[in-house]
Amino acid sequence: MAALGILAGVFAVAALLVIRGFVLARARGTIVCRVRDGQGGWKSGVARYAGGELHWIPFLGLGLRPRHAIARRGLTVSSRRMLGTGEGPAGYWTVVCSAERGPLSLAMSEDALTGFLAWLESAPPSAHLDAA
Repeated sequence: MAALGILAGVFAVAALLVIRGFVLARARGTIVCRVRDGQGGWKSGVARYAGGELHWIPFLGLGLRPRHAIARRGLTVSSRRMLGTGEGPAGYWTVVCSAERGPLSLAMSEDALTGFLAWLESAPPSAHLDAA
């Protein structure tokens, strides 16, 4: 009987994680986006624009708070290219960005990339200046 209770608990947690991922992916104003900081592997999640920041929330996890808050101020695109076979989903592009905290790679669809680049370019003129 205890094994049945444990199995039911595991099933309930798995169902909640699937529902959470579905809700995150379908939420208004979010894009499916992968993140890689440093030389680690790609982490799947969703990103949404919040003012001058791009908030990234992982699919796996219980929290709804963003794991990464990438500020538009000081963010520059170093390179962009289409992901090769075996690197990620077909049709995804990777963008290598230089941020204040170090290099960061994002992988997203072509439509999401267009929106990301438009968001970067729409920054106010003073957004890339340091007020030191």
